[in-house]
This record gives sequence, C-alpha cells and structure tokens, in this order.
Amino acid sequence: MQRFFRSLIIGVFLTTTFTACATHQHVIGEGPKANQKVEERQWYILFGLVPLNTVDTKQIAGGAQNYEIKTQQSVLDVILNIFTGIVTVNSRTVTVTK
Repeated sequence: MQRFFRSLIIGVFLTTTFTACATHQHVIGEGPKANQKVEERQWYILFGLVPLNTVDTKQIAGGAQNYEIKTQQSVLDVILNIFTGIVTVNSRTVTVTK
C-alpha cells in the first residue's frame, strides 16, 4: 500500500513538473496589442488522439490582425486529467490574447 502511494505521489509530481513542456505558442501578425484574453478548453479522447470539440481561434480573435494563441495543459487541466484520464479523456486550455 505504501508503495502505491509513493508511486502515485511521484506520478503526480512528474505530471505537474513537465506540464510546461506541453505549451505551444503562436504569434499572429505583430502579436497582441492589449491584454484581452479569452480561454476555452479543448477536449480529447484516447489520450489526445481524437478531438471531442473544436476551438475556433480565428472566431475567438474576432477579426483581429495581431494576436497570440497559446495551447497548454494548465494546472486545472492536470487536475481534471487525473480523474478523467481513467476513461482516456484529456483536456488542454486554448488562450487567445488580443
């Protein structure tokens, strides 16, 4: 039992430690001019192989010519994925900054 909890703690630690490695950032145009952020969650099944929904970043940008798109696994995503990962459902946060 003690070995199980040790493995669980190490797994959670490694998951939260390497989350920053899963960040993708795209700058469109000259980048954001203001600090207006919109966040949406992208859901996947089969550990990220099949998307369940589509986050339309162009629609979120609302016609802006200069903005930034960042996709990452936030702390909330990691916490959610601990519980939903059992049934192979994972999430990522998509942030558009105008």
